[in-house]
Amino acid sequence: MRIFPELLFDDLPPRPMQRPAQRPLQHEDGHKPAPTARRGRTVGAGKASRVAHEDAHRIFAEEYRQLRPRAPMPEIEVRFRRFVSLNTTIRLRENRLMASLSDLLEGAPETVLRAIAHILLAKLYRKPIDKAHNQRYKRFQYSEAVARQTEQIRSTRGAKRLPGPEGRYYHLEEVFDSLNERFFHNLLGRPSLTWSEHYARRQLGHYDAAHNTIVVSKVFDRPSSPRYAIEYLLYHEMLHLKHPVTVRGTRRCVHGPAFRAEEKLFPQLAEAQAFLKRL
Repeated sequence: MRIFPELLFDDLPPRPMQRPAQRPLQHEDGHKPAPTARRGRTVGAGKASRVAHEDAHRIFAEEYRQLRPRAPMPEIEVRFRRFVSLNTTIRLRENRLMASLSDLLEGAPETVLRAIAHILLAKLYRKPIDKAHNQRYKRFQYSEAVARQTEQIRSTRGAKRLPGPEGRYYHLEEVFDSLNERFFHNLLGRPSLTWSEHYARRQLGHYDAAHNTIVVSKVFDRPSSPRYAIEYLLYHEMLHLKHPVTVRGTRRCVHGPAFRAEEKLFPQLAEAQAFLKRL
């Protein structure tokens, strides 16, 4: 059996809605899934444009035929699942195409679900992605209402494990308070601060807005790590508190001009960035 790698969409936007009466999809063993709780109404879509649960299969089949007009139609299975991170996946195994969508997309407009189906299938079969579908998905994803719902779902569904701010050699709260006084006039409210669970080297630090948490890789909590490197990393994440992510059209601006200008004020910027590159 040849297994194709799964394709992911991170943070696909939710569209909670009240479920219509419908026939649930069958599991592989033929049993129906257990009933789930009803959800609130979705944002901004008329009843005529909403997609019923059973229509998802049809949409994926139609988009498959658009992309591969002469190829045999595989067996298609589309399921809505309760994802914490709102990822959406697609994979192909032995001529069986399986797509797993966030259950919060059940109430999305058909045009949006069709765009998602097109993008996933195009990535799976390495076809060009239609610009109109891509723009439609991005407009939906970055709309204010959807972004707000995404953060809410991540904060309520995602149980974040927090080892805490106290390390063996450095205490993140002490470093934060020192930086807050030196650079921010003590105006930044302290979020939750924690070391990562593992000695991560790919993601050295990040600010999780959903949980209002700054996470720093445990790889820095050692005597060979200079304090200025930890200070710079934490300073960078504190700038995300001061300069939140903005959206311009269909583009997210994570490090805007004001962010970059203020980052350059860190006195040991060059030394810290050089140390990070050596990790």
